[in-house]
Amino acid sequence: MIYALIRIKNKRLGWWLFLLLSGLCRASGVVPETSVVIVEESSGEGAINLVNTDAWPVLMLTRLQDVVGDQEKLLMVTPAATRVEPGKTQRIRFMLTSETPLKTERLKRVIFEGIPPQTRGKNEVRMTVRQNLPLIIRPAGLQKDPAPWKHLRWQASDAGLVVSNPSPYVVRLSQSVLALPCQQIWALPQAYVLPGQKLTLTPGSVRDHCSMRAVRLSPATTWGFSVDNYDAPLS
Repeated sequence: MIYALIRIKNKRLGWWLFLLLSGLCRASGVVPETSVVIVEESSGEGAINLVNTDAWPVLMLTRLQDVVGDQEKLLMVTPAATRVEPGKTQRIRFMLTSETPLKTERLKRVIFEGIPPQTRGKNEVRMTVRQNLPLIIRPAGLQKDPAPWKHLRWQASDAGLVVSNPSPYVVRLSQSVLALPCQQIWALPQAYVLPGQKLTLTPGSVRDHCSMRAVRLSPATTWGFSVDNYDAPLS
């Protein structure tokens, strides 16, 4: 996920000026080599490489962000701030600081922000680009599962649609699921289900009657590979 921040000193120029200069805008392209960061408890750390694809140096800032449902501080990042020259690669390391053995996978977010140098006297706008990636911490000895979403349990009740995760795996998926065969859309409160977590979905559309036998979800693998939709039966 990428966020772009644009700063224009003269606010009175308005949106039309932004459109006029859009062809001259350049983003500080600090590009990660993967779409997810994996930290292995067995080695005590994980790492990712990022490349500065721009023609100027950037100040790259890295920070960790907790997710809803898991606020425990488990990692240290190094370097948290560093200068990356044009075309160069910077390796960021994540070191496990918890002394308590992990029983399940844990989920965090990591934000990379490339700040370009200020320009004076040039007719261009340089953007600060943020990339927000998932970071998964894997316990030592936990077997790799290529399809952790198959462990989810889906249940229809009078309160609506409920999903629970009895497995030790973090499951990442789209926030929208489709009830079958009635084709009703339901929304998850977040794009993941943590180990041991139970979530109630909200209907995206109101129908007098919706006969649900299964749900169709769009999952993501632990390592960020794309996969086909998966139809999970209701229990």
